Amino acid sequence: GRAWGSRGMEAAAGSCWAPLPSWWGLLRGLLLAVLAAGSCQGNSVERKIYIPLNKTAPCVRLLNATHQIGCQSSISGDTGVIHVVEKEEDLNWVLADGPHPPYMILLDGNLFNRRVMLQLKGTSRVSGLAVAIAKPSPPQGFSPGLKCPNDGFGVYSKDYGPQFAHCNKTVWNPVGSGLSYEDFDFPIFLLEDANETQVIKQCYQDHNVPRDGSGPEYPLCAMQLFSHMHAVTSTVTCMRRSSLQSTFSINPEVVCDPLLDYNVWSTLQPINSSGKVDPEKQVIIVATRIDSHSFFWNIAPGAESAVSSFVTHLAAAEALHKVSDVHLLQRNIMFTFFQGETFDYIGSSRMVYDMEKDKFPLRLDNIHSFVELNQVALRNDSILWMHTDPVSRMNESVEVQVRNLLDILSNSSMEASVTLQEAGYSQPLPPSSFQRFLRARHIPGVVLTDHKTAFQNRYYQSMYDTPENIRMQYPEGLSPEETLEYVTDTAKSLAEVATVVARALYRLAGGANNTSAIQADPKTVSRMLYGFLIKMNNSWFQSIIKPDIKGILGDVPQHYVAVSSPVNTTYLVQYVLANLTGTVVNLTKEECLNPEKIPSSEKEMYEYAWVQGSLDPNSTSRVPYCVRSTVHLSKALSPAFELRQWGSTEYSTWTESRWKEIRARIFLVASKELEIITLVVGIAILIFSLLATYFINAKADILFSIPRDPGAVAY
Repeated sequence: GRAWGSRGMEAAAGSCWAPLPSWWGLLRGLLLAVLAAGSCQGNSVERKIYIPLNKTAPCVRLLNATHQIGCQSSISGDTGVIHVVEKEEDLNWVLADGPHPPYMILLDGNLFNRRVMLQLKGTSRVSGLAVAIAKPSPPQGFSPGLKCPNDGFGVYSKDYGPQFAHCNKTVWNPVGSGLSYEDFDFPIFLLEDANETQVIKQCYQDHNVPRDGSGPEYPLCAMQLFSHMHAVTSTVTCMRRSSLQSTFSINPEVVCDPLLDYNVWSTLQPINSSGKVDPEKQVIIVATRIDSHSFFWNIAPGAESAVSSFVTHLAAAEALHKVSDVHLLQRNIMFTFFQGETFDYIGSSRMVYDMEKDKFPLRLDNIHSFVELNQVALRNDSILWMHTDPVSRMNESVEVQVRNLLDILSNSSMEASVTLQEAGYSQPLPPSSFQRFLRARHIPGVVLTDHKTAFQNRYYQSMYDTPENIRMQYPEGLSPEETLEYVTDTAKSLAEVATVVARALYRLAGGANNTSAIQADPKTVSRMLYGFLIKMNNSWFQSIIKPDIKGILGDVPQHYVAVSSPVNTTYLVQYVLANLTGTVVNLTKEECLNPEKIPSSEKEMYEYAWVQGSLDPNSTSRVPYCVRSTVHLSKALSPAFELRQWGSTEYSTWTESRWKEIRARIFLVASKELEIITLVVGIAILIFSLLATYFINAKADILFSIPRDPGAVAY
């Protein structure tokens, strides 16, 4: 467009100004050069005014049946003068003394707590907030989640174990501030890059630092945050608006989306995924969650709250699949990885719903027992606690089965360095997927955790639930490939837990042989911890996924459930599970992608995947192959949206608002007086220009007349 405009302008200039004297042609050339330079460099003007902040994460709006939580900016973004707050006394300037409100606060991560945030929420002198990550993590702990996670959506209620409802007996997350569940009417961003944080601080030091107790002089350093959210009030309101738009509009504008993804599941012995398991066939469910959350969008490292448990689960699945007589076991084992559990048990409630409605291969009647791995990385004295439901154990037959389950688990740990202990008969279940199954039926089950009562995890559902939180340490100087293969103490510890779980499951399924050979591989656990916590884009993950989804391998892993599915975590759990439990089969690419064309493929029993394979040592190409496994995906969308019951109290109703743009930038802002003067001068120049143009146009025949040729004068 610009090139065409320049050529058109030049052509027009040539045709209009050709008769003018040569000096005018020189002036014309100079003018064109200036215009061309302006058109080529016009886009750099913004870069000279603004410094964009590219490594940020916003707080966004989420909604449920009754509330909206999170943050948003105004539709055109919010702007304010930057003030750095590194200690609580610095807040006085923002809240009372500062002469240039509203302020954008650069808040030290150690001050990002409920007390400070509620102070800022209650004033009009704050237009937004940028939070710098605290390093090291706050020693007192930081959890913006609830003290009683998923309260009201588990098994305990006024009708079932009322003494345990609302965490009356045990407060599971005592450091939980509930900050993630507050609603803020100004934008809040996380600064992920220390260099960008330093740029903001330097700008503040140069322009905004108060001098001798009085306000700094203009120009001042300011920040602008854009995070306007389209949805308001509640899921009921936003889904109704989206539904009306979809019904009556040609171009519907959806304002919110349900949180959804897929559960990952597989079985030890293959079953027909499109049929129904025989009613008399018993299945043991092993379960864990694979999602996490924090105050900021898509910042969910979840090292202890999710990754430690699902990595242990994957290692146990691998160990069991290596046992020679698993096909002879009288009970099948189903490995289940639930998505969306952080938001009122989305994945587990959907699986129970599908089982009840005959939309899943298993029915609730097929479940023999339930073993769930919860937070397991922060054990004291190598003790793993076994939690059971005291209410269902009042039933004699359930009590017998639970007692048998506990005995098998305890016996399986005798030769290991992990000690299993009962949490106590009067102790309720911690927040767990098992609770959703108990709501439907009295199923014998146990939840394994590293805590007897309150969580050991002081950073539950926060940005600080990182590899450091579960004590992952690597020697300095290792290359990425060496780090991937390095076996940490954390990996050894989780491999021991996986070994105990695998041995117990083998016994529970009816295995009679010696279990000492069942052993989880610490090297596999190390690779998984590195991939799911430090760097997804590593050589092992590259080799086990399909070529068409290699784009999912970002650098820093996050485990937020989101609204576009499947998310990276789901894909990777699916392919890691297939790699650890599947079989490499000798099929061509065409046969692997279309197994129904092969008579012996048993397509109903298995899934086939054509994966990239490792790099050939002698070239840059990969050696792909076909993997056959029993790994499947099932929908993890709350039944509330299937039933269009957006105000449900039975099922999760969480949605995420849509937005147009998320961005942050800093710049220098002039005083109001200077801005007014600039505006007035600009208007004056405009008026003068219009008058000058009018008079020049009126006298054009005199000013621009062409002189006559002297030789043509007649006497």
